[in-house]
Amino acid sequence: MSISIPDLATVRARHPEAIAEAAARRVRRPLIGDNGRLMIVAADHPARGALGVGDHRLAMANRADLLERLCVALSRPGVDGVLATADILEDLLLLGVLDDKVVMGSMNRGGLAGASFEMDDRFTGHRPEDIERLRFDAGKLLLRIDYDDPGSLRTLESAARTVDEMAARELPLFVEPFISRRADGRVRNDLSAEAVTRSIAIASGLGGTSAYTWLKLPVTDDPDAMAEALEASTLPAVLLGGEVGKDQEGAYEKWRKALRLPSVQGMVVGRSLLYPAEGSVETAVDTAVSLL
Repeated sequence: MSISIPDLATVRARHPEAIAEAAARRVRRPLIGDNGRLMIVAADHPARGALGVGDHRLAMANRADLLERLCVALSRPGVDGVLATADILEDLLLLGVLDDKVVMGSMNRGGLAGASFEMDDRFTGHRPEDIERLRFDAGKLLLRIDYDDPGSLRTLESAARTVDEMAARELPLFVEPFISRRADGRVRNDLSAEAVTRSIAIASGLGGTSAYTWLKLPVTDDPDAMAEALEASTLPAVLLGGEVGKDQEGAYEKWRKALRLPSVQGMVVGRSLLYPAEGSVETAVDTAVSLL
């Protein structure tokens, strides 16, 4: 039984068990579908306090609006699934829109955007046992490494143990690595070819096995350098979408070129599809799907 968005708070208050029931009856599918490609819509930004889209600082703060956009995106042909935190995935379960979709739980959201502890990205989201219990299909962790921050060693260790725990359950884990540094009080991710190559090499070696590890990667600043960066690993990879930019056509072209590389299996894109600078969610999603 599915419900409407205005009913969510009432159902949560009176029937919290409905979430587990919805998870138990969800119709699952293989991670990779018939076309051999993945298109995942990402919506795990709010749990990090990252609510801004372009110049709108609180664009993602309206949960009903976000859920409506996600429902539209998930209804489009070629969209395989969604990546989000527990609160959003459970809303979508109750809304009944996750049948035959890949459901990916976001695991570490402790490094709040703009906080002094942003680089201390602890696992405050899904645990491996939660993803298994709810019959979700994969997990995702963010791995930002700052060579000037000793706390990055803690992040590496906790990420490695999560790789182990997910592999023990035979659950895919998408690792999103960056070489990062603070500049003018903000964390900046280095997308140079060397930094992306180094981040791939580090992420690929985490844990006691890489059998269930995937990489979730940005396209290098110079898209022509992406092929060489990907030579650092044999792990399957998906591209991440990143911030909403003014030159969306330029972003599409970068994705199109990188998607032709052998180890790239698809894309995980969020704000640029859910909150397109121009046009509708339907148009943005359909354009992204056409790149695959």
